[in-house]
Amino acid sequence: MKLFRFGDPGREKPGVVIDEKLYDASAFGEDYNEVFFENDGLARFEKWLSQNKTSLSVIKEGTRLGPCFQRPSKIICVGLNYTKHAFESNMPLPKEPIIFYKSTSALCGPTDNLMIPRKSQKTDWEVELAVVIGKRATYVEEKDALNYVAGYCVHNDYSEREFQLERGGQWMKGKGCDTFAPMGPYLVTKDEVADFNNLHMWLKVNGQMMQDNNSDDMIFEIPYLVSYISQFMTLLPGDVISTGTPSGVGHGFKPPIYLKKGDVVELGIEGLGEQRQVAV
Repeated sequence: MKLFRFGDPGREKPGVVIDEKLYDASAFGEDYNEVFFENDGLARFEKWLSQNKTSLSVIKEGTRLGPCFQRPSKIICVGLNYTKHAFESNMPLPKEPIIFYKSTSALCGPTDNLMIPRKSQKTDWEVELAVVIGKRATYVEEKDALNYVAGYCVHNDYSEREFQLERGGQWMKGKGCDTFAPMGPYLVTKDEVADFNNLHMWLKVNGQMMQDNNSDDMIFEIPYLVSYISQFMTLLPGDVISTGTPSGVGHGFKPPIYLKKGDVVELGIEGLGEQRQVAV
């Protein structure tokens, strides 16, 4: 299934894609959130859909799409998880996953404007494959890890490099700004993603291709990441693990390229949909 949410910020309703058309699924009566996932929501929704899909209405063209799930308890990001990106960052390949949090207040829709932070000079882009957790995960073994995955989505892990790297402290300073975590357009359930290790990923700025890569360059793969992170914290249903970005970020160019007002960022991952943000 491909699930999405639509409507005004903070008042989104659930939707579902059927035959490439976007339908209103609010009659199901639940949002895509922790309670939904924790109570076998995907299976219940699929059963409900099989009985009700002929009565659903198509949403109006041009309707805003919100994040493809309600605000999770946490967004966990993995740094330097692509070989070529580590090289362009002049950093050694990590021996263990580098993890950090992204604020949940950064969450926004896939076509919402990117708000460049006050005093920012180095706002950057990062197309990433995000994993959505489907059930509570604690001390999970790698061989069982995919049993805890609900699905996947596109994430643009926006980063302010001065805040992140030059202001001391943790990376979170440059990662958690408002609108720095557009998610979606769709939450694609894992049964529809044949090979998460072989997905084309791309990102353009003002029409110019900047990132054009494949998830096969990932250092630590998804089952390992789910298992690894669950050794340090309980992953709750609806939590997000963003698995890192491939090469081609603005900070890696010589000289670096950063976003400015009016820039248009477009990105996508094979089978998961596309995003578009305008910098303001």
